[in-house]
Amino acid sequence: MTIIIEKPDLDLQIMEQKVQEEPRELVLDAGFKVQKSVTNTGFDAPEINSFGQSFRDYEAESERKETVEEFYRLQHINQTYDFVKRMREEYSKFDRAEMSIWECCELLNEVVDESDPDLDEPQIQHLLQSAEAIRKDYPDQDWLHLTALIHDLGKVLLLPQFGGLPQWAVVGDTFPLGCAFDESIIHHKYFKGNPDHNNPAYNTKNGIYKEGCGLENVMISWGHDDYMYLVTKENGTTLPPAALFIIRFHSFYPLHTAGAYKHLMNKEDEENLKWLHIFNKYDLYSKSKVLIDVEEVKPYYMSLINKYFPTKLKW
Repeated sequence: MTIIIEKPDLDLQIMEQKVQEEPRELVLDAGFKVQKSVTNTGFDAPEINSFGQSFRDYEAESERKETVEEFYRLQHINQTYDFVKRMREEYSKFDRAEMSIWECCELLNEVVDESDPDLDEPQIQHLLQSAEAIRKDYPDQDWLHLTALIHDLGKVLLLPQFGGLPQWAVVGDTFPLGCAFDESIIHHKYFKGNPDHNNPAYNTKNGIYKEGCGLENVMISWGHDDYMYLVTKENGTTLPPAALFIIRFHSFYPLHTAGAYKHLMNKEDEENLKWLHIFNKYDLYSKSKVLIDVEEVKPYYMSLINKYFPTKLKW
């Protein structure tokens, strides 16, 4: 059966506008127009996480500090160029399951991310918290709402049906392989145990890449981000390129927070990074112990899934 879904028109004229007091708008280079967050009505980023600490504070004493650091030790030692290449080849077979987006969302009730120092709730709550916060501030950007809902679905890799991969091969901050490990990467000291660290082909600034080659051509540490990106592309989504960029690079904190590896970006990456910066605020700061009523919001997200995806996907 052939499923034909109308693609959104992204070829819009580039515009420049001054920021107005009401309504506040931001126009990005792709021509997308979105409302800026208004602090008295929109999403306000909290100052502390669910454990009473600053967000992404990996040195703060908390009940999860040792677990998180041990996670990154294992990740930094085991994520090599050859490992990622093998994983991409294996999971590009898409022979693990055939199911809908929502069915995958429900599977995340069984998943808790051990790399996250800010939340220990089931992952479906994080997805809905992110999506609902974005929906409140940017009500007309439905593709961004759906991107928030699905951005972490690749964490099903932790489940037996999908290979039962260890946490270090599924979650955590991501980084490029095939070039030097930037010092901005959290717990950088553990890369000394990674075989690529002493490989002269991989341990220079550019490594095997050329400046401006584009992030599409860069090998990124394997995990839920890259897997969901591959699944989304394979199944013919009509989400815009910015959505795919967010899905693949939302855990790439060395880039979107520390500004590392920008020498590998091309013009399209620069444009998409602006959307990732918008998204990141909600991905990080919407994590809360206040839970979303799943059944109440489900009809809205089902309508978006039907708009941008086929009924069943190969995983």
